[in-house]
Amino acid sequence: MLKPNPEYAPEIISVVNCSHYPSHIAMRLVSLELDRATVELEIADCHLRAYGIIHGGVLATLIDTATFWSVFMRIPEDAGLVNIDLKLNYLQAVQSGKLITEGYAIRSGKSISYAEAKIFNEDNELIVHGTSTLKILPGKGLKTKSCKFL
Repeated sequence: MLKPNPEYAPEIISVVNCSHYPSHIAMRLVSLELDRATVELEIADCHLRAYGIIHGGVLATLIDTATFWSVFMRIPEDAGLVNIDLKLNYLQAVQSGKLITEGYAIRSGKSISYAEAKIFNEDNELIVHGTSTLKILPGKGLKTKSCKFL
C-alpha cells in the first residue's frame, strides 16, 4: 500500500493556496490525502450572479479542483493532470456561507483517472454533485522539496 510522505501534502497545499487562480477565487485546498481532497470557499459578493445566488462557474471550479487533487497523490511524481471531462448536477441554490467540497478518487489508472466530488453548505446539505475524468500528463509535475512517498 502506498504511504505518502507526511511532509508532501502540506507542501502541495501551500503551493496550491499561493497560486494565482485559487487566490483570485478565494478557495483553499484544506486537506490532501491518498484518494481524497477537501476544498473550501467562503462565499463573497464577487461569487454571486445578478440573481444573488452563487455562479455555477464557481461551483464547477470547486468540483474540478476537488476531483483533481483527489487523484493527484497516485500519479507519478514527474506527472501532471488535466481534466478531460467534467459533469455536474446543481441540486440547490446557495447565497452565502462556507462551502465544503469533498473529492474522492474512484479509479486511478496509468493514463486516465476518474473522481467524484460533492459540495455541501454549512448545514451539511448537498449543493452540487459532480464527476471528472482526468488525464495524466507525464513530465508536467510540480517541483517540490519533499518526495511523494516514503
